[in-house]
Amino acid sequence: MKKLLFLGLALLTIPVIFLSFKTKKQKRPNIVFIMSDDHAYQAISAYSTKLIQTPNIDRIAKEGMLFSNACVTNSICAPSRAVILTGKHSHLNGKIDNYFPFDTTNITFPQLLQANGYQTAMFGKLHFGNNPKGFDEFQILPDQGHYYNPDFITKKEGKKTFTGYVTDIITDLTINWLKNDRDEDKPFFLAYLHKAPHREWIPAERHYKSYINKTFEEPTTLFDNYEGRGTASKTAEMNLLTHMNWAGDSKIFPENMDLLGIPESHSYDKQFFNGTVGRMNPEQRKSFDSVYGKMNGEFIKNYPKMTEKDKMKWRYQRYMQDYLGCIAAVDEGVGRVLDFLKDNNLEENTIVVYTSDQGFYLGEHGWFDKRFIFDESFKTPLLVRWPQVIKAGSKNSQMVQNLDFAQTFLDAAGIKAPSDMQGESLVPIFKGKGKNFRDAAYYHYYEYPSVHMVKRHYGIVTEKYKLVHFYYDVDEWELYDRQADKDELKNVYNDPKYASIKKELHEKLAKLRVKYKDSEALDKMYIEKYKELEAKGKIFR
Repeated sequence: MKKLLFLGLALLTIPVIFLSFKTKKQKRPNIVFIMSDDHAYQAISAYSTKLIQTPNIDRIAKEGMLFSNACVTNSICAPSRAVILTGKHSHLNGKIDNYFPFDTTNITFPQLLQANGYQTAMFGKLHFGNNPKGFDEFQILPDQGHYYNPDFITKKEGKKTFTGYVTDIITDLTINWLKNDRDEDKPFFLAYLHKAPHREWIPAERHYKSYINKTFEEPTTLFDNYEGRGTASKTAEMNLLTHMNWAGDSKIFPENMDLLGIPESHSYDKQFFNGTVGRMNPEQRKSFDSVYGKMNGEFIKNYPKMTEKDKMKWRYQRYMQDYLGCIAAVDEGVGRVLDFLKDNNLEENTIVVYTSDQGFYLGEHGWFDKRFIFDESFKTPLLVRWPQVIKAGSKNSQMVQNLDFAQTFLDAAGIKAPSDMQGESLVPIFKGKGKNFRDAAYYHYYEYPSVHMVKRHYGIVTEKYKLVHFYYDVDEWELYDRQADKDELKNVYNDPKYASIKKELHEKLAKLRVKYKDSEALDKMYIEKYKELEAKGKIFR
C-alpha cells in the first residue's frame, strides 16, 4: 500500500516538475534602445560629475555595465544611425553623410527582429526617411524636429502636431505604447530616440529657469590655439566665439543683435531663432521671454566693454546652460521609462541600452559640434543593463562601436546575423568574456566641404594610439599617443620615437581598410558624387 501511495505521489509530481521547468525556461529578452542626439559622455555623471548630475541614466550603469571606450565609425547624425540599423560601415550602407540618401534596400536589424516574432516600435528622432522599415508602430520627428510643439510623422495617422516639449512628448509616447499597445505574448524591441540635446538648444521651461543661473567649469583647452596639429584642426569652423550663432545658439534676440551691431555668424542665424522660438504658443513664449529677456538685458549692458576673451567665456556658459538644461529633461524621461519597466515586472528580462549617435565637443579646444576622430567626438556614451546576464556595476574599456549594436541585439534574440554585417556581438562582453574583442577601431568621415568644414579623414584607433589621414584638399597624417597626451594636443607623426609604432599602425590600418572593404577607389567615387550634389546646390554650408 505504501509503495502504491509513493508511486501515485511520484506520478502526480511529474507534471508539476515539468510545469516548473517550462515556467523557468528563458524567454527571449525585450530590448529598450535609448539614444539621444549629440549627448557627450562628458555630460553624464557616470563618466564625470564636473558638469551635471544624471542619476537616472547613471542607474543603467550602476545596475549594468559602463563602457569607457565606446566609439563611432563616422561622427555625424544620420550616418551614425544608418550604421546602427544596418551593422555596416557608411561606405557600404551608402549613408556617408547627411546629404546622401539612405539606401532602403539595406536590411536592418529591426526588420529581422520583426520577422522573427518581435513586436517593434520607434518613437522620437530617426533623422532620415519617413517610413522606417521593420516597425509595427512609429511616431517620428521629420528631419531634426523642433523642441516646442513639434510635428510627428505617424504610421497610422499621418502628420500630427503635439503641444508641449519634445523630450516629454517622446517619453509620453514611449510609455503609452508600453502601457497600452504592447503585446504581452511577444518580446519587444522599442527604440526610444531623443532629439535633445541637438542644436539649437532650448530646454524645457522648468529647466531653463534654473540652468540659466548656473556656472560651469571651463575646459582646460577652451582657448586652444591648435599649435602642434595639422591643417584640419586649424581650419575647422566650430569655434564657440566665431562660428556659433548669436540668436539661434546663444539666444540673443535678433533686435538686440541689430542694436549692438552684431552680424550674423551665418545667414540662417536669425531664421533659426524665429523658426524654433516662433513655434511657441503665447504662454510658452511669455515664459521664455521673461527668462531670456532678462539675460538679454544684462548682455546689452555688458557687451560694449567685453574683451574677446570675455565673450568666449560668456558664450561657453550660455552654451552649457542650454545644452545641459536639455539633458536634464532627457534624464528625467529615462527615469520614467526605467520606473515603468520596474513597476510592471519588465525589468529582469529587458536589455536597456543608453547611448548617443556620437560624442560632442563641450568647449574642449574651443569647439562645439562633432565630426572629428578626436576623442570628444569619436567616443560615445554607452551604458547597458541586462539583469539576467550583466553583473551590476561592471566596467569595460574595450574598443566597442556603434557598428556592433545590430549583431548584439540579434545575438541576444537568438537570431543569426546576415553575413554582410560588419560588427561583433557584445553579448560575450556582457557575460564577462570577450577579452580579445577588438584591438583596433576603424573610422571614416566624409562630409566636406560643408557646414563646420571638418576635412575628410579616416583612421585607426587603438586603446593606446590614433593614426589619422586627412585627405581631399590636403594629404596630411597625424599620430596621437592617447595615454601620454589625453587632450590630443601634439601630433607625433614625425617624432622618431614613434617610428616603429607609426609603421605598425600603417600596416594595421591598411588591413582594416581591406577587412571592412573600404578603399581609395570608393573614396574617389564618393568625392565625385559629392561634387555632383555640390554643383546642384544641394550642399549646405
